[in-house]
Amino acid sequence: MKNRIHIPVLLLGVVLVFSYPGAIHSAYAKGGVIVGKVVFKGTPPKPEPVSFGAELQCKNMHKDKPLYKEDIVVNKNGTLKWVLVYLKEGVKGKFTPPNEPVEIDQVGCWFIPHAAAAMVGQKVIFKNSDPVLHNVRGASHVSQNFNVAQPMAGMKSEEVFKKPEIGIQLKCDVHFWMSGFLHVLPHPFFAITKDEGTFKIENVPAGKYVIEAWHEKLGTQTKTIEVKDGQTAEVTFEFEKK
Repeated sequence: MKNRIHIPVLLLGVVLVFSYPGAIHSAYAKGGVIVGKVVFKGTPPKPEPVSFGAELQCKNMHKDKPLYKEDIVVNKNGTLKWVLVYLKEGVKGKFTPPNEPVEIDQVGCWFIPHAAAAMVGQKVIFKNSDPVLHNVRGASHVSQNFNVAQPMAGMKSEEVFKKPEIGIQLKCDVHFWMSGFLHVLPHPFFAITKDEGTFKIENVPAGKYVIEAWHEKLGTQTKTIEVKDGQTAEVTFEFEKK
């Protein structure tokens, strides 16, 4: 007798769910997606090898494979690496930073990755994987300077940034050639281009935005873009060396 009662109730629930698509949409809709690429126009600059000066310990770490500067990296497909792409205007609301930290390591007397991004309030961990003395100094424009020494391999230091800021330069005072960048944003709608020069920003609420591409040497570009629920918006940025 129990089965005769439960089966009709279950079927009724199924009918109600599928007859009201708005219920499913509100439960699973996550906005739209922004995809694109950052292109380099013109003849790519020749990669410049790093000069280690008199620092033989660091130089010997790269005797089998030269190390090249990363201030302008043009990929094989003609795109740019290490470009921050983010929503500059139009984002509303407050966002909780992820629990997973952002990590920046020092390997072979080099910052890895060269550029990283975190949210306001998110942990940023600086590591030293080298058997040499390093320090990490961050040059902030909004009073978020820091300087931590890491004299031994395996050391870690943690920083949490309270203000959004684009382009905090990272330096090691012990090794003059070491340079990188950290970006701090108030929302999760950002990406950094890698070897393919592409980017993807997901779960963007529907609306109109100003989107910016930021490069440490080539400057910035902005465009307006409209995002719609369940759709993909595409945008391409083009930089050239003047």
